[in-house]
Amino acid sequence: MTITTSSFPKSLWPGVNKWYGKAYAEYPVEYTNLFDTYKSTRAYEEDVGVSSFGLLAVKNEANAISYDSEQQGFTTRYRHINYALGFIISEEAMDDDQYDVVGERRAKGLAFSMRQTKEVIAANVYNRATTTGYTGGDGVVLLSASHPNVAGGTWSNMPTTASDLSEAALEQAYIDIAAWTNDRGLKIAVSPKALIIPPALTFEADRLLNTPLRVGTADNDINALKNMGKFPDGVKVNHYLTDADAWFIRTNCPDGMKYFSRKEDSFSMDNDFDTSNAKFKGQFRCSFGWTDPRGIYGSMGA
Repeated sequence: MTITTSSFPKSLWPGVNKWYGKAYAEYPVEYTNLFDTYKSTRAYEEDVGVSSFGLLAVKNEANAISYDSEQQGFTTRYRHINYALGFIISEEAMDDDQYDVVGERRAKGLAFSMRQTKEVIAANVYNRATTTGYTGGDGVVLLSASHPNVAGGTWSNMPTTASDLSEAALEQAYIDIAAWTNDRGLKIAVSPKALIIPPALTFEADRLLNTPLRVGTADNDINALKNMGKFPDGVKVNHYLTDADAWFIRTNCPDGMKYFSRKEDSFSMDNDFDTSNAKFKGQFRCSFGWTDPRGIYGSMGA
């Protein structure tokens, strides 16, 4: 796999006007819109849930008070994975390169690959939101109509019927989120924060959330979603989502979608003593996932 003079024969001779294929613009970092960021210094991190108390019971005169109990809930483990890639360039290819296309430009290409890798890993948590086998601490997938409670019963973070992005779908999502409870059935104040969509839904989302009047009707009704500011962080387009009609709502629920950085992006190079070949590598170590599924609501489309 060593890059030699035969890999880039044109780099040895003058006359090349332009080398192309590496100088593409990059999208801004997008995975930070999908997850809250944390640092880690361990091999893995664990989040452990707690089942809270229920409602108070009536205490009749002269009777003993009722007692409740708490218990440990679901455990979510974030096991950090090491991602790495490198390349080797022969001594002759480095020495004879007339344009620095082999060394410096290859290093920039490696940095580009690292960025893309992290974006893809992050987006795949959403892309696999309903895929069997990709489960969270409660034993079910990210988007499910049957998330279990430790104390019993289930709850849902997806529409009753899978739906495409629409005014009705977003309004129902807000209503569903407002009805969420904790593990013991007590109401919790969780609300939408941002709408996350693939590029294919960019224009539809803009019409739904940024027009003053309702979309697709001749009635002079206000756009309630915009007027009430139900998505304070706005719309976040993610170019690495693979389903063109999937949409997600990040909520303000604490300990929802999490990204742990165990080792930041690093680059290094060295020379092999025997061959004098130059070796370049880049790597990072991290994990993406979710603790409380209440951090997200969504649909993979109709």
